[in-house]
Order: sequence, then structure tokens, then C-alpha cells
Amino acid sequence: MNLKPCIPPEGIEEIVNRLAGEISADYGGRTPLLVGVLKGAFLFLSDLVRKLEIGHEVDFIQTACYGHRDTPAADVIIVRDITADLLGRDVIIVEDIIDRGHTARALVKYFSDRGAASIRLCTLLKREGGAPELKADYLGTTIGPGFVVGYGMDYKERLRGLPGLYTLQEGEGETWMDLPGS
Repeated sequence: MNLKPCIPPEGIEEIVNRLAGEISADYGGRTPLLVGVLKGAFLFLSDLVRKLEIGHEVDFIQTACYGHRDTPAADVIIVRDITADLLGRDVIIVEDIIDRGHTARALVKYFSDRGAASIRLCTLLKREGGAPELKADYLGTTIGPGFVVGYGMDYKERLRGLPGLYTLQEGEGETWMDLPGS
């Protein structure tokens, strides 16, 4: 498998700055809880919170639906739960990518059932045509087909450390085994 460059680090930085500005404008005077969905969103959330101009809290939840498979399963399992009390809180779910929307829908329901006052979705990427009924309140960009890796996103637990975003391709391109972070 080879890698096709998708979004360079500079493009990611522009997206993060824009999203942080949107969130800061919407939550002025409030302290939202940003919940990063592990493992893929950890770098995105880290960069995002450093750019926010508002008070905020951070927590993490880990879900599983890929594991070591190439395609996601329909069931979303919570592997590690958040520690914060959600009752009456403004929650922003921070995702790396919304593909079919299984994880995002499951977490919205889960947090709603635990008494969150409001729940919004922030995602770096949303698949074109994927989960059309699921609205991302804060959307980095849409992306076409292909398995995305880098900037925290993985292929079978590898390639998270790549500084930009890439899609795995058959054929020509950089061989992923030779890249740092692989």
C-alpha cells in the first residue's frame, strides 16, 4: 500500500484555527466540555484546545468499531468512559472523521441520556455522502473516498504520527512502511 497526500500540516493548521474561532465565538462566557474520541482525535483535540479563546474542560472517551478490521462494524462499544459529570453541561464531541456516523450518533445518544444540556459535534473530516442526516456543528472539511491516516488516524494502529493526512492507495505513491511515524 502507498500513501497519497491529502491535507498537508499547514492545511490542518488553517482548519484548526477556523474551528477554534467558531467554537470560541459560540461559547463566549460559557465553559464547554470538549470530549475527544480516542484514539484518532487526540492530536486534533490537542491542537484545537490550544487555539480556543474561552474557558473549557477536556475529557476523553474511547470507542471501538474498527479494531484491526479495514471497515467499521455497526456496533459502537465504549472501551473507556469519560470521568466528567455531564448533567447540565454543554458538550462538544471532538471526532477525527465522521464516516458512516455510527460513533457520533451513539455518543450523542449516550451523552444525552446522561443529562448533557447541549451536545454539538466537531469533526476534522466528514466523508462526502457519509451520514447525510448527521450534521457536524463544526466541520473541518469534507473528504472523498479512501482510508485516511496520519495526524492521529491510523491503519491497524500504525501511521498515527504522520504530520499531514494521507489516503492509503494501491499503486504509485510513497510506500508507508518507509515513512517516519509508521
